[in-house]
Parts: sequence; structure tokens; C-alpha cells
Amino acid sequence: MILPFTKMHGCGNDFVVVNAFTTLRDWQPAPAQAAFLLDRHFGVGGDQLLVLYPSKNADARMAIFNADGSEVEMCGNGIRCCALYLKQHGIVAKDEQVIDTLAGLIKPTVLDGLVRVNMGVPVLDAVSVPVKGFEGYVINAPPPLVSSPYSLPPMCCVSMGNPHAVFFVDDIDAVPLREIGPLLETHPIFPLRTNVEFAQVSSRSQIRMRVWERGSGITLACGTGACGTVVAGCMAGKLDSSVTVVLDGGELSIDWDGDGQPVWMTGPATNVFDGTVTLNEL
Repeated sequence: MILPFTKMHGCGNDFVVVNAFTTLRDWQPAPAQAAFLLDRHFGVGGDQLLVLYPSKNADARMAIFNADGSEVEMCGNGIRCCALYLKQHGIVAKDEQVIDTLAGLIKPTVLDGLVRVNMGVPVLDAVSVPVKGFEGYVINAPPPLVSSPYSLPPMCCVSMGNPHAVFFVDDIDAVPLREIGPLLETHPIFPLRTNVEFAQVSSRSQIRMRVWERGSGITLACGTGACGTVVAGCMAGKLDSSVTVVLDGGELSIDWDGDGQPVWMTGPATNVFDGTVTLNEL
């Protein structure tokens, strides 16, 4: 079939966005189809496939697929792109939207050049994140054992609708992310696997962060990861409530007023191009 799509990115975290409001309402991409679309050599290329469906209890439903075909709960950079797409294509006329995800109802607001998102209240309880072998908050906890000469610092675990393991380091450039990221993602203490973030604190209001995303590998940015890392930094006493997160692909502004409060993320969303691709039965 001929599949229309839009290529978008948020801070370099790039997506193939598909509108399933009309003829594609029943389309559920097979793992091989997602892998083909996201392949940077033979397909369109991207970190994740985002499919927008109608929703009975929201303005739209966003389904998120990784290059390995797995469907995941939430994507912070992706939801900003989808909010902009819905507004620009006349699917949702209002600036304040409600988008249904596997992580629940998320509420983005389209601003001039930016999108601000209520990302919900972070989950901090170990059982719910989930992370095995811990109870209560996992803050400055012993890291899991992995086969690497790199010495891991203490670990913080947070869920922003999807699990994150956060490590604060003195020198982020010294982290062998490509080597250690997959070891941590698939470690047995993370029953749903995990996203992995390394962060270097520049000041109480700014950090630099790099990410290994569950199912996708190294990406230039991760919105839920930025939120989870700021929450972890606040809980560990390293950060104030408003933080600029400097990612490899850009910057995000994260605000959190503390335990029990929602995290707010503000950042860009960018259209790259529109196109069509022949999607054979894979």
C-alpha cells in the first residue's frame, strides 16, 4: 500500500508520523513494517513510529512503536510533535489538547514555536516503576552489576509512564553509552526493560543529559527521560524545581514542584517533510 507520512522531530529525536484518522483506522503496524519505516538506509528513517488514531475519550490516541517493533507507553518529544501535527492539519482546532496514550491522558498546549505538556505525576515507588529488589523510592541506590570496566555511580529510578534508570556523573563524555546502555536496558532488575539516562549537573538549574532509549538505542533527545532525570535530581537534592536540560539535539525546560505534583515539559516540535512510501506486506 501507499502510506502517507510526515517526518518530524523534537530536539533531534525524530519520528515517522502517520495519520490514521480516516482510511488507516484499523491499521496496526507489524514489527517488520515499523522496522522498515524507521530504517535510515532502506526506509524513511526515525527513532520511533507515531500513529495517530481517533479516540472516544480524547482528541486523539497516539500509538508509539520502536524500531524493534515493540509498542511503548509514552514519548515526550513525540507527543509535542503529534500535538503540533493535530493543530496544523486541522484535526484539533484548539491549542489545549488531550491525547490518549498507554501512559494515560496527556495534555499538551501548542504555543508560539513551542509545545508545553503536562506530563503527569511521576511514579517513584520501586514496585510500580518497576524495579526489582527495592522498596519505596530508589534514590542514590546501588547500581546493578554489569559486565563493564566502567564504574557506575548510584542509581535513581523513576517512571514517567515508562521506566527510567538515571545516573548522575561528573563527566558525561566519559560514559561508554553505546556499550553500557543495552546492558542496563535489559538487566534482570528491570522486568519491563528500562530507558537509561546519564546526566552531568552544570548548576542547580541546568544539566546535560544523554540517553539510551529502550528499544531504540542512543537518541539525540528523550522527553520523558529529561522529565525523569529532573525528578531524580530534585529527589537527590541536586536540582531546583525549574531546570534546563541540554540534550545532544537541543534543550528542554522541565518544571516540577515536588512529590505528588505533575511534571511540566516545554520544548520545540519541528516539521521536516511530508511524503509517501510503498509499504509492502512484511
